[in-house]
Amino acid sequence: METISWNDFTKVELRVGRVVSANVFTEARKPAYVLQIDFGEELGIRKSSAQITARYTPEGLIGKLVVAVVNFPKKQIGPLMSECLTTGFHDENGEVVLCIPDKDVPLGTKLL
Repeated sequence: METISWNDFTKVELRVGRVVSANVFTEARKPAYVLQIDFGEELGIRKSSAQITARYTPEGLIGKLVVAVVNFPKKQIGPLMSECLTTGFHDENGEVVLCIPDKDVPLGTKLL
């Protein structure tokens, strides 16, 4: 494991957003959804590609709070320009489980 400084960590903007739409990303090489995530007034709505199809349905994602990195450069993923990185953890089967707050917090709140 590589050690980073506190200053390095504080540069990563991990923010809470709410999924407002989720659709199958038909053009993706690996099964994925295109998420539209609302980060509140300051950051607005951003798109993300998320390989979370094994554990989540599009309908079940609507309204869910998620944690995402919002200050990476945009990344072209097939025809989609991803604007943030939705975070999660691999379970024992290698499937992604979303990193989510366990209580409601204001949209756009930064992880401390």
